Amino acid sequence: MPYLGAHMSVAGGLPRAVDRAVLHGCTALQIFTRPSGQWRARALEEAEVEAFRRSIAAAQITAPVAHASYLINLATTRPPLRRQSLAAFGDELDRAEALGLLGVVLHPGAYTDGTEEEGLRLIAEGLGELLAARPGGRSMVLLEQTAGQGTMLGHRFEQLASLIERLGGHPRVGVCLDTCHLLAAGYDLTAREGYAATFETFERLIGLDRLKVVHLNDSKKPCGSRVDRHEHIGRGCLGLEPFRWLLNDPRFAALPMVLETPKGQADVRGAIERDPLDEMNLSTLRSLLATA
Repeated sequence: MPYLGAHMSVAGGLPRAVDRAVLHGCTALQIFTRPSGQWRARALEEAEVEAFRRSIAAAQITAPVAHASYLINLATTRPPLRRQSLAAFGDELDRAEALGLLGVVLHPGAYTDGTEEEGLRLIAEGLGELLAARPGGRSMVLLEQTAGQGTMLGHRFEQLASLIERLGGHPRVGVCLDTCHLLAAGYDLTAREGYAATFETFERLIGLDRLKVVHLNDSKKPCGSRVDRHEHIGRGCLGLEPFRWLLNDPRFAALPMVLETPKGQADVRGAIERDPLDEMNLSTLRSLLATA
């Protein structure tokens, strides 16, 4: 079966995210290693890094990943923002390497003041530069398929395939699929035919071997809306069946799959407590296993 988990807060220190995952019975985990909405980030202390790695090993969390800051835009033509984005994502990769993470999930970027073709070129050039500067690294760049809001790139499989091709099929470049984003981008997973066609197209254009992680989110908005609004599992426009098919698809049996659904309480630095909405969504997913 796939490894199930959720995005967990690192409030109180990175090891606390692992504690939260364990409390919810997770076997997969996603975190932020830098603030999601700030450029500045505190340095990771060696003791915290070592404690995190010990906690991951003890919890038997499989293929933990980080999600990159939302401020990063490698498609921009504005030099100051591009410099900040390259520096920040380079730091994301270095942190993932130090922490022993599978990789960093990245929204490819938006061509806000350029063209789609130019945006794809700039993303590939930036990632190529960062990977070349880290030849001995193992943590991957995990390009996230997006909902396609505005000029955001990566919502079509053709765009992701173009980035991988421009990077020469680099072995450290993988893909993260998001069920909400797939529907919003126009990939209709709500019928068996649409589900099959979506992954046949992905296999043809990109290859299932590139798929390294899945975000499990229902969608508040309908197919083709190109609006990214996450909903609780089974309570949105996807419904339960696509999740049942995905969880029981033998092609994805060894993949980490993580929730990014709304939380039920504010993240605090005090006692680690169960989140009722995480528990609800994880329970729903577990009930779908082996019931296809």
